[in-house]
Amino acid sequence: MHDGAVRRHPALAVSLVAATLLLLGAFGTLAGPFITGALVQVSGTSPFAGCTADDVAGQIARDPTGQRKVYLNSEVEPWVDVNPTNPNNIVAFWQQDRWSDGGSRGLVAGVSLNGGVSWTSVVIPGISQCSGGSLPRATDPWLSFAPDGTVHQISLALDIDPPANRPGGNGRNALLVSRSTNGGLTWTAPITLIEDENPRFLNDKQSITADPTDPHLVYAVWDRLKESTGNLINPERVPGDLSFKGAAMFTRTTDAGASWESARVLYDPGAISQTIGNQLVVLPDGTLVAFFDEILGVRNSAGPGPFNLSLKRSFDKGVTWLPAGPPIRTNKLLPRGTVTPDDHRGIRDGRFLFDVAVDPATGNLYAVWQDSRFSGFRFDEVAFSMSTDGGLTWSTPIKVNQTPVDTTNPLRAQAFLPSVAVTADGTIVVTSYDFRNDGSSGELADYFAVHCHAACGSRSSWGNEVRLTDTSFDILNAPVARGFFLGDYMGLAASGHDTLAVFTQPHGADASSVFFRRTGP
Repeated sequence: MHDGAVRRHPALAVSLVAATLLLLGAFGTLAGPFITGALVQVSGTSPFAGCTADDVAGQIARDPTGQRKVYLNSEVEPWVDVNPTNPNNIVAFWQQDRWSDGGSRGLVAGVSLNGGVSWTSVVIPGISQCSGGSLPRATDPWLSFAPDGTVHQISLALDIDPPANRPGGNGRNALLVSRSTNGGLTWTAPITLIEDENPRFLNDKQSITADPTDPHLVYAVWDRLKESTGNLINPERVPGDLSFKGAAMFTRTTDAGASWESARVLYDPGAISQTIGNQLVVLPDGTLVAFFDEILGVRNSAGPGPFNLSLKRSFDKGVTWLPAGPPIRTNKLLPRGTVTPDDHRGIRDGRFLFDVAVDPATGNLYAVWQDSRFSGFRFDEVAFSMSTDGGLTWSTPIKVNQTPVDTTNPLRAQAFLPSVAVTADGTIVVTSYDFRNDGSSGELADYFAVHCHAACGSRSSWGNEVRLTDTSFDILNAPVARGFFLGDYMGLAASGHDTLAVFTQPHGADASSVFFRRTGP
């Protein structure tokens, strides 16, 4: 097992190096240049390399199409947070050994105690069979630090195959939470928030948020799909089946994770509709704001298009939610999805998802997502919108990625998988991938960060772009899971005036590895 091994990037540097000059002209006068720290590889050899508990060969043999594959030593879909009591303590969290048809062999945390200079791999116990759990796979890693330094994680454990006597639908699945009181080095046994054995039910796309105003309060949100053979994202469902729905779910702990309340519905959009990508943030005054992509099927009072970035608020720590009826619908999400710029091969890019952040001082809310409106609905770029009144009203979406126009191949201007964070001084940072450096060989991508310091509802206020990858990578080498797959989301956290990005890319013989980079003024 590789658990506990420390790996160091050969080019670790203590000092920060200048990355960009101050951008002027077309982007207006902006606050001073941002710089980047060293690029650090966080992940290494899989700690599950010797595991036989999940019966890899048997799972592949059960695939009737012969396409099921596990990408050993691949790491995808990282999340990250930083300890508010110790800024040198950073924890990343990712899927290890991704399967082509869903989930991974287990979830692994990367723990740094020196601000990201070096990392220790820690297997989260009891999640999948390879880590001592009862289910063969795990996915959708998410974690959050409480104000006392306790870090809480949530995971989806699942069997991709439905029961033999009930073909179709989903296998057994459960949402599991656990906590660490020593910065992520050791973890408690997991607690099950919800479990379903009926193949018509799937708990999915969960997130966890520790309340920054009270270490005893931690919240979890997710969608729970009740389906026939699919969902709105997977259109193989039975047409006209009014039993299909996907409610937003909620639960909380009031004793710092020792126990959790029973799961309950936060919002039900009704028949042939669902939520996905549930996230929750806490305003400085303690108000909870729960966001979700509200996908409306047979009805849509918000206008054309089924995808709505929607929210509900709670003023009593999740006991009740307002509005009482339909949610506040902030913006339309208008994604097309990303393809490779040369061969137009599909990329699984989280197009139906989004990311949100809250300014801990002002309570301003920020959201980013993939959107095609700025390109005339030809391809996706990064949309940004903000609220200064607690989520009641939102600014008109603007494009914030700085990807240049490419008249030779317009698809090199695509930008995808955005994340957003806000620093202690109110600087907003957005990260995303694009293909600006693509050439004649392969399908080359990079990861970038862009910043705004004031008047961020205006596109002219965005600039100070920095490149987070040292060299371009060929996305054709990434794991394939309904398209080339780096993850449905990437991690981005604020630490003082800096932001901490964790992201994935193919690297050497690995289909995907996790990297870390710090940016700051």
